[in-house]
Amino acid sequence: MTPIHYNNGKQYDLIDVALDYNLNFFRFNVLKYICRAGKKEDEIKDLEKAIDYLERELQHLRKEQEQWIEQNK
Repeated sequence: MTPIHYNNGKQYDLIDVALDYNLNFFRFNVLKYICRAGKKEDEIKDLEKAIDYLERELQHLRKEQEQWIEQNK
C-alpha cells in the first residue's frame, strides 16, 4: 500500500516525472519534498528539506562552474 504522502491519485508516480525530465538526485528531492509538503505531519520540515536540496544543487553547480572557468583560462 502506498503511503498517503506518495499517493497523487494519478496513473503515474513522481519518479516517472523525474525520469521524464532526467532530474538528478538533488533536483528530484526538491520536487519530492515540495510535492509531499502538507501531506505529512510537518509541512515546514518538508519545505526546509526542499530548500536544503536546492542549496546543495546550487553549490554543486557553482563548483562545476568554477572548475570550468579554471580549466578554460
